[in-house]
Amino acid sequence: MNRRTLLAAALAAPAVARAQDAFPTRPIRLLVPYSPGGQSDTVARLVAPKMAAFLGQNMVVENRTGAGGSIAAGLVVQAPADGYTLLFESFAFVVVPLIHHGLSFDYETAFAPIGQAVALPYVLAVRKDFPADDLPGFIRAVKAKPGATYGTPGIGTPGHLAGVLLEQQGGIRLEHVPYRGGADAARDCGAGTLDAVIITANSIKPFIDDNRAKGIALTSADQRGTLAMLPPMARTLPEIDLTSWNGLFAPAATPAPVRARLEAALQHATRDPETVHRLALTGNDAVSTSAAEFAERIRRDRAVVKRIVAATGMKIE
Repeated sequence: MNRRTLLAAALAAPAVARAQDAFPTRPIRLLVPYSPGGQSDTVARLVAPKMAAFLGQNMVVENRTGAGGSIAAGLVVQAPADGYTLLFESFAFVVVPLIHHGLSFDYETAFAPIGQAVALPYVLAVRKDFPADDLPGFIRAVKAKPGATYGTPGIGTPGHLAGVLLEQQGGIRLEHVPYRGGADAARDCGAGTLDAVIITANSIKPFIDDNRAKGIALTSADQRGTLAMLPPMARTLPEIDLTSWNGLFAPAATPAPVRARLEAALQHATRDPETVHRLALTGNDAVSTSAAEFAERIRRDRAVVKRIVAATGMKIE
């Protein structure tokens, strides 16, 4: 390296450092891969204002739907790795690259996890006249009469994956009925035309509250959410621990000081009492994790999903 190159590098380094220290100096785009009014969009729009207040810049939520979320993810991958274009994703972040073929980038290496914003446990519930009131009873009933139907928001959702684990570990046979969303599945379970559902608590809670369905168990290993009184499946089948979540991601090459600033902003938002309360009203538990803790959660979930995909051949063309 000649003297001129060394001098240029020496002059550039402080400028880069100053730019990172000043981050952000303009509005930040927060890309949500799903439609307005949905789960991820709702959480993003509750969290973004508090993050913006912490950062001193606006955060603009943009809905970029399609291809299981990979369109929004692809836009973030193609954007400069400067912290100004971010991805706000769900549990689908783990599932999409394992069951969708032909993606042009690798989710595992293309993104840096910033932090988890919320957790959203799924619930196993049954029609009101189903002959079981708890998970051991559910397993006995299905062993006696195999093929009970269970609805979920779709292939590859935490509800579907929990159903596969329930079959494998409980030694039972179920018939999966994928819906376009949890609300439709909840209505059919409440009407008695579907034996069971594994969907979010806020989708099924109204039907449990008016005795049109019975809550059986949570898919998370701990008791949380709007139906926290239900026991975890893990008390009966210890290996089941699947919880939907939403979290923030940046391109992998984003400088560490910028990632740290975004991590602090997200933690500020998810610890804000007003935001925590408003998230709870939508069925979400605010979760304030470090980037490292969120990365570990993703690693655990990815390992579980990989085993399920390998065992079942699950895929979406």
